Amino acid sequence: MTIEIPPSFAELLSNRHADPLLTREFPRHGTSGTEWLEALPRLLTKALNRWELTVDDADPGYIRTGNTAVVIDVLKGKKPAVLKLSWPFMEGAFEHLALREWDGVGAVRLEAAEPRDYALLLERLDHRRSLAGESILDACEVIGTLINTLDRPASPKFQTIAGRSKRWEDEFAGEHPRVPRRLLTQAGSHLKDLVADLKDETVDGTRLIHTDLHDTNVLTPLEPGRGNWLAIDPQAVAGEPAFAVAPMVWNRAEETAHSYNARNHVRMRADIISDVAGLDEERVRVWTFVRLVQNAVWAANENDEDGLTRYIFLAKMFAQ
Repeated sequence: MTIEIPPSFAELLSNRHADPLLTREFPRHGTSGTEWLEALPRLLTKALNRWELTVDDADPGYIRTGNTAVVIDVLKGKKPAVLKLSWPFMEGAFEHLALREWDGVGAVRLEAAEPRDYALLLERLDHRRSLAGESILDACEVIGTLINTLDRPASPKFQTIAGRSKRWEDEFAGEHPRVPRRLLTQAGSHLKDLVADLKDETVDGTRLIHTDLHDTNVLTPLEPGRGNWLAIDPQAVAGEPAFAVAPMVWNRAEETAHSYNARNHVRMRADIISDVAGLDEERVRVWTFVRLVQNAVWAANENDEDGLTRYIFLAKMFAQ
């Protein structure tokens, strides 16, 4: 079966190289964006047949896309659901595992998964009502609550922040002329200190965390009794919950730009989430700084001018 992919999504994926972090032990490693787009009709047909689904085109927005996936409204018999097909990338390889761990508590419910195809059958949520429609104060409180709700021990199947940290240290030590050296140096130093606490178990670094928890990744459920808000797109890892706060800081850039005092505004976001989730405010701020500098490096490497400017600006708000 074929579906009409938005041209902007096709353009985004067609320029994407295979994820170098997706090594040989993972299915479909080495798949470029172009190769995945070419395989998409076959993957869609395979998933529809596997789970006996029909495409539900009653909603004009029945096909939706993000940065790495296409999501399609489907019916399993008469039951509404969504089919998510993702381009193979490292974080996506663990999504089904995290959703199984959470089992619908605080997160979208996983109905079925085919990890070899990066295909997920999920409960259908209200895609028109995300946390982005709420005030920044309310949104931060919800994020803090969800961090607590999703917190649980991570199984050994998940990669760890400590395990990934060596690559990040190497990135900070590398040559990135467009990212201020003092930010890179400070981020590298902070990262070593943060990870040392995880390795010597001063801080518990074995918790299952959602590393992309921000307002557009939180939707309203359609099914009664499922609460007010559920997280999607987990990009899960084993680490400490303080690591999970940063995405809510770098989202809503316009609100930050229009705030009276940008430094106070973004730190307020982090502090509200920390308070609601019961996290160490200092570790939250330092992890947020490290992740912002990491994003600046990524943006520089991808020639993302807007992202580079934004992440450097925000990193300076958290620099010490």
